[in-house]
Amino acid sequence: MDVDRDHLSQIRAHPAEYAPGGVLHLILEVLAYAVDEAEHQGGGHATVTLASGGAIEVSDTGRGTDTRFDGGVEVRKPVVSTKDVRFFDESQPVLLGDGYARRGMSTVSALSEMLEHTNRRVDGSWTGRYEHGIPVTELTSIAPTGTTGTTIRFRPDASLIPESVLNPDDVAAAIVSTSSLTVTVR
Repeated sequence: MDVDRDHLSQIRAHPAEYAPGGVLHLILEVLAYAVDEAEHQGGGHATVTLASGGAIEVSDTGRGTDTRFDGGVEVRKPVVSTKDVRFFDESQPVLLGDGYARRGMSTVSALSEMLEHTNRRVDGSWTGRYEHGIPVTELTSIAPTGTTGTTIRFRPDASLIPESVLNPDDVAAAIVSTSSLTVTVR
């Protein structure tokens, strides 16, 4: 299992650099993957839920995060605990709806007290939990729901990113509409 502790530590040491705008930027980082998936499929939907206690959940209707098998054992996607080389340290970065650089899921994971990653694919469903980017559970098979998609539930670390009032209208205003992905915020 790949974990880049130095990478995660660097993000945690510089939260304003990697998540300018705080929690809203983290939501946009997660939604960027849903946009990618919707563009690949020719359309999709995501729901952002601002839950009590500061937790945030982003669920999409994509294919579900690719899950590979090594010797019959599920292997988690490394971008939650390692640098996503497609976006990190780019000289001309992809910008998110808030105008700041896309860095990838490791940013969200490193700056969250807890992150649960659940993916539902045609061939199975799995979930795993992280704390500050470090896996704290094995990837666990869960009962299929008859749907596909990815759900990221996370609780940003309040000591790293000052909590600000975030309401559905703020989130909806920052989401860049695409013809591929519709988003509901609640």
